[in-house]
Amino acid sequence: MSVKALDKKREFNIRKYTMIIALVGIWLLFTFLDDTGTFLTSRNLANLFKQMSVTAILAMGMFMILVDLHIDLSLGSLVGLSGGVCALLMYNFNMHPFLAIILTMLFGVCCGIFTGSWVNAGVPAFIASLGGMLAYRGLIMGISGGQSIPTSHPAFRFLGTAYVPFSIGWIVGIIASVAIVYMLMKKRQSRIKFGFEVKSMALEGLYMVIYVGIIMTFVVVMNSYKGIPMPIAIVMVLALILNFVATKTKFGRQVFAIGGNKEAARLSGVDIKKRTLQIFIISGLMAAVAGILLTARLGTATTDAGNGFELDAVASCVIGGTSLLGGEGTIIGAVLGALVMASIDNGMSILDTQAYWQLIVKGMILIIAVFVDIYTKKKGK
Repeated sequence: MSVKALDKKREFNIRKYTMIIALVGIWLLFTFLDDTGTFLTSRNLANLFKQMSVTAILAMGMFMILVDLHIDLSLGSLVGLSGGVCALLMYNFNMHPFLAIILTMLFGVCCGIFTGSWVNAGVPAFIASLGGMLAYRGLIMGISGGQSIPTSHPAFRFLGTAYVPFSIGWIVGIIASVAIVYMLMKKRQSRIKFGFEVKSMALEGLYMVIYVGIIMTFVVVMNSYKGIPMPIAIVMVLALILNFVATKTKFGRQVFAIGGNKEAARLSGVDIKKRTLQIFIISGLMAAVAGILLTARLGTATTDAGNGFELDAVASCVIGGTSLLGGEGTIIGAVLGALVMASIDNGMSILDTQAYWQLIVKGMILIIAVFVDIYTKKKGK
């Protein structure tokens, strides 16, 4: 790689740090504007992480769809329908929560197969998922009779309302810190082995201190309230799994290859239709998990649950660095994008800002994020 290309690559890498800087800026702004001192309390941060969990899970599903140059507008409706199906299985059929959750996740997989099959048949993803969005919303209204469905089973509510015990939170924090140091060192050794440029050991150590500091600060703050909220613990586990799938497996590499250059991927032997169906299955499964968590947190399934969530998922991905031009982005970025969206909602609610301002601000941030994406892509050519 030429020096010029390396310079450009470094320039592109600034994007992911821009989002983190923006997140810190948003938190500092709300802290400054909040006279009550509520925003940075451990209680509010715990609520903030619980609020972002549904959007973050949806964003992880939407991430692969966008990387593959598709879109799935049905995810928000599928959140509502999945929550309704799970609640109905427990409320009407007296089913054990564990079995109801498994069947609901299988239902989400089937919905993903439904949408993905239409896309593979030649229907544009926008239209196929738009049809799904309307159909799923109609289904939840039909099966619930337009009524809310209560869910009070303690084992089910545990998923949405419980907290990880303090001791387990510390253990998870220590394991995560050791893992991040190990991965950074392993990556460094690998780059040295193959002759790539590496950071100085001092700079590498600074990165390790920062990452470990963020992890342990998170554990300390959450443990100072009631512990790590169960929904965000589930988000972290899913993020680790999907990040591994996206970056370390043949499937992940082929999904990025399709998004980067579909024709080149086809000529390289990638089964485009098979991969397309698989990413819609993953997004359907993520929507089902999000629906289960939302219903468990609220204690009831409603016909309007998940309304507009698909747009929040798209915005989270784009703000988190996923390119609408395909082939670029990260799972971690999508999760951080969801945190940015939730922080804006939470902070403006604390400031008692009118609801319409929240939509205006989030819309403007989305437009700016897309502009930055397109601008940096053009500049990179």
